[in-house]
Amino acid sequence: MPIERLTEKREFLNCNISIGSYRAFINTLTLNAATLTSTTVCVANVHMLVEANQDIFMQAILNRADVVTPDGMPLAKGLEIIYGAKQDRVAGMDLLPSLIEEAAKRGIGVFFYGSTDEVLNAMIKRATSEYPHLNVAGAYSPPFRAMTEEEDQEVISMINKVQPGFVFVGLGCPKQEKWMFKMQGKIHSVMIGLGGAFPVYARTQTRAPQWMQDKGLEWLFRLYQEPGRLWKRYLVTNTIFMKLFAQEYYHKVIRGKVSHKERENWV
Repeated sequence: MPIERLTEKREFLNCNISIGSYRAFINTLTLNAATLTSTTVCVANVHMLVEANQDIFMQAILNRADVVTPDGMPLAKGLEIIYGAKQDRVAGMDLLPSLIEEAAKRGIGVFFYGSTDEVLNAMIKRATSEYPHLNVAGAYSPPFRAMTEEEDQEVISMINKVQPGFVFVGLGCPKQEKWMFKMQGKIHSVMIGLGGAFPVYARTQTRAPQWMQDKGLEWLFRLYQEPGRLWKRYLVTNTIFMKLFAQEYYHKVIRGKVSHKERENWV
């Protein structure tokens, strides 16, 4: 039986989103990691798509990424509504532990880039406790400033030297996406932007209960945790997303820009 892999993307709010089952995402990324194929993976949520619709450079970054996962439930459901087929949610907080498990099983090295030394150490401690044979190729917490070209070259050399299959990037959106775009083709690994997943995996932050995840309310739980930092982002961003989605639905479904054949062919 052939291994299920990603083969297609669908345009959603002017961004090309990878489609397929959760397993297809894991298989594709793991196979690329095993062969040290330079791969850029953006984990797209409502905030990222709104940013991309307001910033042409961010939109270009997403559309040049090798894989763009539908992280948020609104994206997965939105794709289902527009294109008429079920799409799994592929959340960064699920991807990180899943890919660490795959790396441990297959002897693939992992590298943690970003965040703070405290978070990185906690992540490594958990990962190696759960998977004693996991190959942690390295970890690096960059300075909280723009890095020079010479420093960038040192990072590229440092990572490529230890040959990790996966580079988990935790710089926060949009910094991590811009960093991966810059490193595309230079770092010979699967680079995945997972900023929000780092503190959860490190257990310095709690994830929303499963029922909130299932109902697309994880953002509400994060707002409860960090109201001062997130209230404005969610209030403004969610409103803009709803407006953009309404326009998308009108043009693609009501006006028939997405053909019945295209909807029927997405199985």
